[in-house]
Amino acid sequence: MSAQRTILHVDMDAFYASVEQRDHPELRGKPVIVGGGGNRGVVAAASYEVRPFGVHSAMPTREALRRCPDAIVVPPRIGHYSGVSSQIFAVFHEFTPLVQGLSLDEAFLDVTASLGAFGSAEWIAREIKRRIRDRTQLTASVGVAPNKLVAKIASDLRKPDGLVVVRPAEVRDVLDPLPIRKLFGLGPKTVPKVESLGIHTLGQLRQAPATRLRPLFGRYTERVQQRAAGIDERPVVPDEDEKQISAEETFDTDIADRARLHAEVTRLADKACARLRARGLVGGCITVKIRRGDFTTYTRQRGFEPRTRETRVVARIAGELLDGWLQTQPRAALRLLGVGLGDLAEDVQADLFTAPESTRNRQLDAAVDEIRQKFGSVALKAASSIKTGDRG
Repeated sequence: MSAQRTILHVDMDAFYASVEQRDHPELRGKPVIVGGGGNRGVVAAASYEVRPFGVHSAMPTREALRRCPDAIVVPPRIGHYSGVSSQIFAVFHEFTPLVQGLSLDEAFLDVTASLGAFGSAEWIAREIKRRIRDRTQLTASVGVAPNKLVAKIASDLRKPDGLVVVRPAEVRDVLDPLPIRKLFGLGPKTVPKVESLGIHTLGQLRQAPATRLRPLFGRYTERVQQRAAGIDERPVVPDEDEKQISAEETFDTDIADRARLHAEVTRLADKACARLRARGLVGGCITVKIRRGDFTTYTRQRGFEPRTRETRVVARIAGELLDGWLQTQPRAALRLLGVGLGDLAEDVQADLFTAPESTRNRQLDAAVDEIRQKFGSVALKAASSIKTGDRG
């Protein structure tokens, strides 16, 4: 058991939408959707005014407009949001070097060693909220807890502009009454199955006989019950110490179709490479993470030289690794795929002798990144990542 930590989870409130409402006073108090338009547009952020209509991020924009026809759709400005995010993360680093960013608007902070200098964790949380508001005119919600899991749950309990402190002795009292959907990692397909067992709260999940849960969770049953009890030993990993940059997705329904799996692995390679380029890094090792419907997890890995950040190269190697695994289990249905890049190093500008294909790849990636920065991550996708039946 590790020594007692003090962890903050800071989550900006409806970040993209709040930035747009801040910058455009005419949008304040109105239902705002930040996202792509058209038939394939997706909601990147939803203001609090539009959420009562059931609109949320990752929803198709046309479905969001069906639910709230008066909603105002604003195209994303990812580059602008990144600039605001830098201001917010600068505040975090005024209190601790142990900052693990999860996205532009969300981070874990380990302030255990900062308490001697600043006093209480609650004071640090309030001061972080105040400085963010003073510098950006935006609000953040903060959870304070002994670990990452409970801090993340706590930050979501009193949104927007919330602050929830969960002391070690209070973890079960806070978690037990919460609905099981509050437990991160239980997907929308799993929650109804758990509820069908008569288990509706985290307390009931924590106390349920393992034999009742094992048909659902298999060998992960003990881990799920530990999480329901608020047990989490994961450390905060500072961004500068990151050993791998990755992208992964858990599918709503298990996927067995090989063409669809290849489309997904290409899309994830594209996302991971975009993150790599945004940080000025290149990778020399690709890992593909594969999880079957029964939760059995596999990884396939390959190192290569020279290091790269080119989407086409990474997608090709990731596809080959996936194919190699599929040959051993040709009828497997997958619930999760991930693509990660390790053996990271700073990118060095290609020299005059760089292969023409690599130069073209870099130019294409740079053009794609620029378009996405202006219009959002949903503006472009690789043709090979479009699922069968999506073209039109």
